[in-house]
Amino acid sequence: MADRRLQVFHAVAKHGSFTRAAETLYMTQPAVTFQIKQLEEQFNTRLLDRGHGRVTLTPAGEIVFAYAERILGLSDEMETRIAELTDELTGVLTIGCSQTIAGYWLPRLLENFIRKHPRVIPRVFVANSENIENRVAAHELDVGLVEKQSEDPTLECTLACQDELLVIVAHGHELASASSIKAADLQGRPFVDRDPGAAIRALAEDFFRRNGVPPETLNRRGELGSLPSILHLVKQGFGFAIIAKAALNDYNNRGLVGISLEPRLYSSLNVLVPKDRFRARLHSTFAEFAVSMFTNMERGDAMPSGIVIPGSQDSSNS
Repeated sequence: MADRRLQVFHAVAKHGSFTRAAETLYMTQPAVTFQIKQLEEQFNTRLLDRGHGRVTLTPAGEIVFAYAERILGLSDEMETRIAELTDELTGVLTIGCSQTIAGYWLPRLLENFIRKHPRVIPRVFVANSENIENRVAAHELDVGLVEKQSEDPTLECTLACQDELLVIVAHGHELASASSIKAADLQGRPFVDRDPGAAIRALAEDFFRRNGVPPETLNRRGELGSLPSILHLVKQGFGFAIIAKAALNDYNNRGLVGISLEPRLYSSLNVLVPKDRFRARLHSTFAEFAVSMFTNMERGDAMPSGIVIPGSQDSSNS
């Protein structure tokens, strides 16, 4: 509905590149260049500076970009409001989630949501919780599913459920027969850790710190963003790791043993959406659906084993 030239200009300015804008808009680069030229001719001034491998805004371009954001935002809002009159949810929904959530909770959530709203197209991005939180706050993602509670005042964060974190070791490891493990028992032992920014890493570091083991003294053998890689290295005897119980259960790794920490430690599944004055019904509906599904599923059936509904047991250590 909005002027196509403004859409193209906004994409070029946002990405700082004609090539990336063309890819995003599914246009050829000459077509993008033509639209920008037409807009500059309309205003009779240069809006973009090309040079040094990147496109930057001129002073006039800064003004046009600010108005373009407002105009395009209002156009999207209008189209969404009109579409909602049909009472049928439709469109692309961008979802960001952590690796554990993507692997074990998201498939069932998407299955149920798409069955109910078949015209919705989910577009999923997987990263660590900190990355997802930042992208939701920047309005690059519509909804975030993360393993940490956000303190960002621009975000609405709803706790859906909790999952116990376990120490995992290979069968035959000297800790494999332990009924529970204290922080001091792990000091000095080889540790296969998550990547910086991962919520489980932050929770583990806080656990060690609170129990007298400075995180910087841990014997880290690796920092990995891939959960399957962590499980493989632990299985091969490279050290211990700390993961969500649901992940261990779903992988069904016969070569791994999960042991509770003492005191017990829990991660949380949280649903993030921006605190906007206007929020598309699709975004709100999915966020509410996710919270409802995770808090009302029967444990051990539709929900991965190990999940704890907030309030169903003492979660003071979470």
